[in-house]
Amino acid sequence: MSETVASRGLDPLGFIEREGSHARVQRVFRPVVAAARNRLLEVFGARLDSAYLYGSIPRGTARVGRSDLDLVVVLGEEPTGADRDAARALGAAVDKEFPEIDGVGTLLYSRARVLSELERYDIGWFVACLCTPLLGEDLAEFLPRYRPDSLLARETNGDLARYLPRWRERIAAADDTEEALRPLVRFMSRNLVRTGFTLVMPRWNGWTSELREMAEAFAGYYPERADQLRRAAGYGVEPVGDRAVLRSYVDDLGPWLADEYARVHGVKTPRPDGWD
Repeated sequence: MSETVASRGLDPLGFIEREGSHARVQRVFRPVVAAARNRLLEVFGARLDSAYLYGSIPRGTARVGRSDLDLVVVLGEEPTGADRDAARALGAAVDKEFPEIDGVGTLLYSRARVLSELERYDIGWFVACLCTPLLGEDLAEFLPRYRPDSLLARETNGDLARYLPRWRERIAAADDTEEALRPLVRFMSRNLVRTGFTLVMPRWNGWTSELREMAEAFAGYYPERADQLRRAAGYGVEPVGDRAVLRSYVDDLGPWLADEYARVHGVKTPRPDGWD
């Protein structure tokens, strides 16, 4: 097909614009954000370097009772197992208190890792372009501007093949209940759609975080796989507790996508052990 020239998500110079802002947070979610902010300070105190919102809440597209609260926490040193346990407990408490959200997800990193050369086109890009500052110094000030090119595609999602065995293990270990399977369907659906989108992102020449728009961008270049990614986008928004959906991801769509990604963009630069 002919190359598509898109402009969504780019500034006049062709750099990816930062998405999300506090102004876009819907009124119903503002108490949730305030509570999370206060509790992060209580839990991490002076060890907290910065914190961010990302996802549908700062983009203004969250749905009451259906969307989760997504947080990034950056510490002055490498997070420990105790830090991760504390973040999970904080998330569980906020989720229990506020029925307006459906779960809290928190990513923890060190300042050094976010600003490292190795993570410049992965976690660094994520913080600079997809995260909204919540607390502390904004590390985007120390990071470059980013274009939707093949280097960015490779370093953000060029490691799907490495994760597929872990996904198979999680599926095998999960109970056959809606409660156990729905979160896996939502997580894997979103991951595959985003990977499919960044596969075509340099040709599409733009950025979006909307799952259905990602699937449509992908469909323009891979029509034979379009329906699979459209269904995954739907499950990313309205997940089902269906083991057959998960098996189709790790037996068919996922392996094909990993192989095609490696062919087009190459494989993501290896990270040190423990940097998952």
